[in-house]
Parts: sequence; C-alpha cells; structure tokens
Amino acid sequence: MSSIRLRLIAILLATTGAVWCCAVFWTYLSTQHQVERVLDARLTEAARMVSSLITDHHVDVAAAVEAATASDAPPGFTVAQGDYSRQLSCQIWSLQGQLVSRSDSAPKSSLADHESGFEDTVINGERWRVYAVVNPKLGVRVLVGDSLEMRDRLVGDVVKGQLVPALAILPILAALIWFSVDRGLAPLSRIASTLSGRSADVLHPIEEGGTPREVRPLLGSLNALFHRVSEAREREKTFIAYAAHELKTPLAGLKTQAQIALRSDDGDTRNAALRHISTSVDRAGRLVRQLIDMAAVDSADGDPSRDAIDVGAILREISGDLENLRAARNVSVNVRVGAAVGTTYTDRMLLNLAVKNVLENAILHASQDSHVDLLVEQEAEELRIEVIDPGPGMTPAEAKHLMGRFNRGSREGEGTGLGLSIVEMATHKLGAQLAFEQREDGFCARISLPISAD
Repeated sequence: MSSIRLRLIAILLATTGAVWCCAVFWTYLSTQHQVERVLDARLTEAARMVSSLITDHHVDVAAAVEAATASDAPPGFTVAQGDYSRQLSCQIWSLQGQLVSRSDSAPKSSLADHESGFEDTVINGERWRVYAVVNPKLGVRVLVGDSLEMRDRLVGDVVKGQLVPALAILPILAALIWFSVDRGLAPLSRIASTLSGRSADVLHPIEEGGTPREVRPLLGSLNALFHRVSEAREREKTFIAYAAHELKTPLAGLKTQAQIALRSDDGDTRNAALRHISTSVDRAGRLVRQLIDMAAVDSADGDPSRDAIDVGAILREISGDLENLRAARNVSVNVRVGAAVGTTYTDRMLLNLAVKNVLENAILHASQDSHVDLLVEQEAEELRIEVIDPGPGMTPAEAKHLMGRFNRGSREGEGTGLGLSIVEMATHKLGAQLAFEQREDGFCARISLPISAD
C-alpha cells in the first residue's frame, strides 16, 4: 500500500476492530460468569426456601414448591415477559427415593442423584444445573434445577443488547478516524502544495514556523537539499563563466599567431608564430583536460569506491602520461616506491587525478633541466605520497589561494589555475590530507591517505 493516509486508516481500523472484538469477547465471558453466579445464588436460595417452608408445616408441600419457582429472571436483567418465565424447576424426593412433589415445569424423573450442592446433569437431551439440599428433619431432599440452554440464551441476549449500539457506532468511528488522519496529514499536503507551485529557480528554504515537530526533520532535509543544489548551481555558473573566459584567451592567441604566420614572409617570424600556436594548443588542451577532470571529481558523489590497486604501478603510469610535458621542459621524474607498499584499496580515479595534477604542477614550476622526485611510503594504516620539486614553492597563504578554481599565483606560468583545486577536491573525497612543506631538498607536496588492507 503506497498511500500513507490509507495505510494509517487501515492500521487504525484494524487495531480498533481488534480491540473492539476483544472487548466483546471479554464482555461475553464476564456476563456469562456474572449470570452464572446470580442464577446459582437463586438456585441455592430457592432450594433453601422450599426446605424452610415445608419445615414450618404452615405451608403445604405443593404451595411451597410453587412459591419457590414462581420468580422471574434474576435482578439486574430486563427480559421480555414470558421468555424466561417458569425458568426454575423444583422437585421434592423422599430419602427413600419417592417423588413427593414437583413444580409444573419439572420433569417426572429425578433432576439429579447427588446428595447436596451443585451438579450438572442431562435429562431427555437437555442440560440442567441442579442444586440439592437435604432436610433431615422431614426426611426429604429438595432439588431445584435451571435449564442451561435458558442461561445461554439469557447471556446471548445481554451481549446482543450491547453489540447493537456498538455496531451502530463503528461507521461513526471509521469516519472520525478518516477525518483525524486527514487533519494529521494536512501539513504534508501543504508542503507538497508549496513545492508543486515553485519554479526550478526558487531554492530558498521552506519556512518551518508552526510546522508539527514530526514534520520538521523532513523540512530540515529538504532545506539542506535546496542549499546544496543552490551551491552546486552557483559553482556551475561560476565554472562555466571562468571556463569560457580561460578558453577564450588561448583561442584568441591562436587566431593572432595564425594571422601573423599567414601574413609574414619572414621564415623566423612564421616559425615563432607557429611555436606560439603550439604552446597555446598545449595550454588549451591542458585546460580542457583539467575541466574534464574537475567534472569527474565533482560527479564522484557518495562514498569512494574501493579498488585493489598497485600504487607503484599507478605512479609510473602517471609519469608516463606526462612524458610530453617532461620532454618539453626537460624535467626528469624519479619514481621511488617503498618496500612496505603493497596492494591498496582505494578509489583509483580520485587517487590518479590527485597525484597527476600535483606532479604536473611540480613539472610546470620546476626549472628547466631539473628533476622531480615522486616518493611513496606506507606506515601502519597510512599511505604517504610526496612530490618534491626544486621550484620556488609557495607560502601557506598562496597555497590556500591557489586551491580556488582558476586562481593563479603571482608567478605567471603555464598553469590553468585548476590543478590544486582538483587535488584539494579529490583528496577531500578520499578522506586524505594535503600538505605543503619547504624542505632542504625542495618544495614538497604531500598526500596522506588512510588505507585498509581489505
């Protein structure tokens, strides 16, 4: 059942019906018990009254029997006249087994054979509840019986009298349940109505004033979602604006240099223009690649995957991918893998992008004809990757600034302003720490990655 309203109504009706049935069953058992107590007391009273009347010798036996059995239904129960009349049957037997007298409703055979007290018997297929009392003074035994079928009918009539109004109340109860559930779910309907009337550009939070306590977590989650979507849209707008601006610059340079090459008859000028074109193409290509990398990192929502990777092989693969850049700047890369480094379980794509952009940044800022060290060590549950270059490095304030998108340092170079931003985003999603340190052997960028063996 997909509807919360129908589910709640069904649950409430089912539980109410179950409680109602239990109440009816309890009423039946309670009424039966109470009726049996009352009727048993009446049997006892009637038998003792007959015995007392005949002992006084002022009332003959037949009159005593009629007086004892002429009473109607027990007090507390209102029954139609005639339905329960002559309910009691009385017999007086001598102790020698002779019938002395009986009431009109009593059978001719003995109601019971026991000496005294209560006993259930069956006479001519009819069940009886009989109370016996012995009068030793007169040598007789008084038997007063009650039809159990009559008792069951009395209990049934009492329960039916209670069920009729209860059944009449059930439709009213169902209507009240429906109304109550509808009123209780009204805040959700109002929220749905508010959201359905919004355009895609309206992302401000929903007001929580007057909202029931149970609905507030839902509103909080929705407002948090609106906030995240709003931030993502702002990042997207900024990203598109900056990307368009950054792509515009190398394209304009390409056009200018191409025009120079076409118009110049001087070979050296034409060659210089072509070199500028090649540089601009490389820069534009790097920018496009990093834009794609940033989009890939941005789209990596949720928990990162856990791929089994060989970190040493990954680092050597990254170094090979940057072969053209290394050759252009005549910078060598020394990859050193610690003996303790083994198979690591982490997100291959995020780790590759983080290390690749750090290494590319180091190659771009390293001096010509120099080298960059790429080291990886493993200690306990941490994998430490270090990229060390002999470049000028940067201060902590510059590092913080350069982690912003399209932010460049004071020393203009071939960078796009996206490398460290990609690294910062990737390490954050990996749960790693990114740190920078100026050392004797050069400027070090360190990625500290928590790892697991399985």
